[in-house]
Amino acid sequence: MTDAPRVAMVAGETSGDLLAGLLLDGLKARWPGLTSFGIGGARMAEQGFDAWWESERLAVHGYSAELLVRLAGIVRIRQQLRARLLRHRPDVFVGVDAPDFNLGLEAKLRATGIKTVHFVCPSIWAWRPERVEKIRAAADHVLCLFPFEPELLARHDIAATFVGHPLASVIPLAPDRDGARARLGLAPDDQVLAVLPGSRRAEVAYLASVFFQAVALVQKARRAIKILVPAVPALRERIEAAARDAGVSGRVHIVTGRSHEVLAACDVTLIASGTATLEAALFKRPMVIAYRMHPWSWRLMRRKRLQPWVGLPNVLSRDFIVPELLQDAATPRALADAVLTWFDAPEAVQQVQRRFTVLHESLRRDTSTLAADAVAQLLA
Repeated sequence: MTDAPRVAMVAGETSGDLLAGLLLDGLKARWPGLTSFGIGGARMAEQGFDAWWESERLAVHGYSAELLVRLAGIVRIRQQLRARLLRHRPDVFVGVDAPDFNLGLEAKLRATGIKTVHFVCPSIWAWRPERVEKIRAAADHVLCLFPFEPELLARHDIAATFVGHPLASVIPLAPDRDGARARLGLAPDDQVLAVLPGSRRAEVAYLASVFFQAVALVQKARRAIKILVPAVPALRERIEAAARDAGVSGRVHIVTGRSHEVLAACDVTLIASGTATLEAALFKRPMVIAYRMHPWSWRLMRRKRLQPWVGLPNVLSRDFIVPELLQDAATPRALADAVLTWFDAPEAVQQVQRRFTVLHESLRRDTSTLAADAVAQLLA
């Protein structure tokens, strides 16, 4: 395509806005006159994106009646968006993550002849393998963050490109631990544990209490260990309450945001399973991964699980290089013991840091250019 394309996009969360912004940057380098529109956030707006709805409209917060009202609003937005896109008929539609919202929309647009791209492969390699059929129906091409995903999708006749993970370019290969410590008021020789109980309300509800009970046991064994807790602003009060209930509120330093600084500063992290574990690995920090959820959700996940690992560092390394303690196994004593083991094993720490450096290098790519190239080939 020689003329600048018209690109429709949907990005429903902050992480999606970041990825979409990178893609738009690459596309505008190729086509300065490109127009883009749909649902997006601040990073996309910086690239001239016309947001018909803000990304925040797709976020789901709270429970019960509030949740139902919110979901009803999201369904209406999707219906209105689909109708509007069918009238405007963009050259390509890019759904950025948010598979529950985007895959169905992509399939309907693709059925009318609009080219479709899905950015971020749904984790069919972890669970819900049946979703691969939805991906095949929805996307002409998938942009993947992890190197093993294109081969997996190819087995199901789905075209895909590995474009690297943007976090691997944002986080330096050699993090500045001393600088991060100075900014957080810590000494270079302090022993520091970072505690990250999650960024979602449900994660904090299930993990914060047990994490802080583990912290109490860690500090009982090693009073000198400093505790840092980066808190999502909306969840800070809940995290502070959990620390008080565990009797450690006066012995932990809770900061709003600043998770990257905290991970750069720490020696070890006790962390909820999720993207934050990948961030910790890119900062080369040994960790103890934990997760708890509603018992029904746990039973469902266990039935649909496809591999022995849950934490991203272990999934990507295809090995249990850091401990995972899930559901009933995530007791305060077990978590504390696993954390203390890292403080007592400098050789093991060095070994895992070497593994994480290899992982970091494997994920570091020019995401903006590679993603734009894949879209351009689809439009050719």
